[in-house]
Amino acid sequence: MEPAAHTFLVSQQPLSAPKAAPGLHLVATPIGNLGDITLRALQTLAGVDVIACEDTRVTRRLTERYGIAATLISYHEHNAASARPKILRLLADGAAVALVSDAGTPLISDPGFKLVRETCAAGYPVMALPGPSSVLTALTLAGLPTDRFFFEGFLPSKQGARRHRIAELMNIPATLVMFESGNRVQDTLIDLAEIMPDREAAICRELTKLHEDVRRGMTRDLARTVDTLETRGEFVLVIGPPAATEGVMAQHDFDDMLRAALKRGSVKDAVAYAVDVSGRPRREVYTRALELADEARGDDDHGPD
Repeated sequence: MEPAAHTFLVSQQPLSAPKAAPGLHLVATPIGNLGDITLRALQTLAGVDVIACEDTRVTRRLTERYGIAATLISYHEHNAASARPKILRLLADGAAVALVSDAGTPLISDPGFKLVRETCAAGYPVMALPGPSSVLTALTLAGLPTDRFFFEGFLPSKQGARRHRIAELMNIPATLVMFESGNRVQDTLIDLAEIMPDREAAICRELTKLHEDVRRGMTRDLARTVDTLETRGEFVLVIGPPAATEGVMAQHDFDDMLRAALKRGSVKDAVAYAVDVSGRPRREVYTRALELADEARGDDDHGPD
């Protein structure tokens, strides 16, 4: 039976939904398991005039699962500038519009905040329906402190910029939460281990899905397992806060980091990188870099007979 407008299905039983109030409804949707949706979210999606979504194909799987007959329109980072005026015109006409992300809570690493900002500026109501979030799901699974956390989103894709950003993050007195793609997660874990080797961490993959996987350990140990890491899927990395005594990088960690930097490039580049990461004076770092470079040359000169 084709569902009527403003109805939805729960356990294959049709339920009616009242017409949603005019305004913009921010509706959190499942991050993987389609069962992780609230009754209020279903009622709202069934009761609005239009659902604005990143990918209509992804949202249609959800609406079809719950028998929701809805008009879907695209709103994503590539068309946001042209789509926002159309949505604002709908709101001006008294329409009820739902905004959903492909997964999780809207506005987290998607362009929704600009729509919310312009909707608020125009004086139209904005309502948020809480629900799934990969950030909070990973944070609670990681077994790391949750009293204070910093959400970074995606790190830069280029290695130099990524390492520089990790160095900026290392002294934040909070648990770090970041997204990463499968094709970069191994490189990112290696960079994290080099700059923050002694942090507790968790690699969270495919949260709430059939192949959910959470690995916990020290960053240096997790980095040693990257070759066995399944890289298909979506990742959330959670890094524990610095220890109270971690304000200054231990000398052996500093030397290991500087040796690795010297192997990658020139003394000048290694010094610049080590200064960024450690915060130590450039002169001190330069002197130590020359000492380590001399040691390395000495080892090469006295190789096996």
